[in-house]
Amino acid sequence: MLDRLRRKLEEIERRCAELDGMMSDPEVLSDPRKLQQISKARAELQPIVETYERLKGVMKDLEDAEEMLKEEEDGEMIEFLKGEIKRLKREREKLEEKLKLLLIPKDPNDERNVIMEIRAGAGGEEAALFAADLFRMYARYAKRRGWKVEVLSSHPTELGGFKEIIFRIEGKGAYSRLKYERGVHRVQRVPLTESGGRIHTSTATVAVLPKADEVDIQINSDDLRIDTFRSQGAGGQHVNKVDSAVRVTHLPTGIVVSCQDERSQTKNKMKALTVLRARLLDQERQRQFQEETKARRAQVGTGERSEKIRTYNFPQGRVSDHRINLTIHNIDAILEGALDELIDALATDQAKLLEEKVG
Repeated sequence: MLDRLRRKLEEIERRCAELDGMMSDPEVLSDPRKLQQISKARAELQPIVETYERLKGVMKDLEDAEEMLKEEEDGEMIEFLKGEIKRLKREREKLEEKLKLLLIPKDPNDERNVIMEIRAGAGGEEAALFAADLFRMYARYAKRRGWKVEVLSSHPTELGGFKEIIFRIEGKGAYSRLKYERGVHRVQRVPLTESGGRIHTSTATVAVLPKADEVDIQINSDDLRIDTFRSQGAGGQHVNKVDSAVRVTHLPTGIVVSCQDERSQTKNKMKALTVLRARLLDQERQRQFQEETKARRAQVGTGERSEKIRTYNFPQGRVSDHRINLTIHNIDAILEGALDELIDALATDQAKLLEEKVG
């Protein structure tokens, strides 16, 4: 383990002990707000301290096993100790990688719910069908993690695809996992509409926005233009006889949000405002991102929507993430929501930030 990583971990251990002492201080105990702040700081450090304690235990066991091996003469014991040393080294590596991840500076939005927007890109109807595949993939991933999915707005096509679908995912740490999905996703396969069996390449864009609370983004009603119209189904036909669909335009920024999935105009307006807040928060986040580019160069990609981040190749049964040069030959499982291997690899790659943090 790097000396500077060890020094950083020892500093955290000392800080954790200090916070433990402060939590028993009568002055702190009499101030609920201060106690809450210290408790939160302590809770953030606890996983790091616990993992470091486990690592120290494994390193001690490894040292003992290596010393015993030097002196052991019994053949069976030698084989046992070799196996134990191999196991302990694997455990040490896993714990060191976990610590690197735990030490990465936390994104303040990580615990937020998310608004996801998927739009068909190049490829016509096939791109719309791929957008629908991506939506189902994220919905199934959310189900695996016990998260709730709610569609806020959709524009379906006659063949079951989506020109655009906007949905909310609610659950602990949703943004921390799904933030890596923003960008251009590419699919290579033979479309249903292709009679000659030729492979086509189509794209869909995915935007992942941390859900904004009203306290984060306050919208002045004078800055909004709200129009109503009749909801439309696939093919453009009207699906009801009243103007229940809502289009909200934020005049200062020009951002336009339309929602038509609910029969109630009020519900559509509420959903549109939810999406608008998320987009305004993302706009502010992008502005801050531009200002902090140098400090965040080690992150995986820039998160810009124009980036081609992943290819889903059906003939070869593979999914390739271009940011980290990772290919997984299990496309069916991934489209069923088995995204953790990809997301874990992306999160691990961010451990490069550790060099800046502990330097």
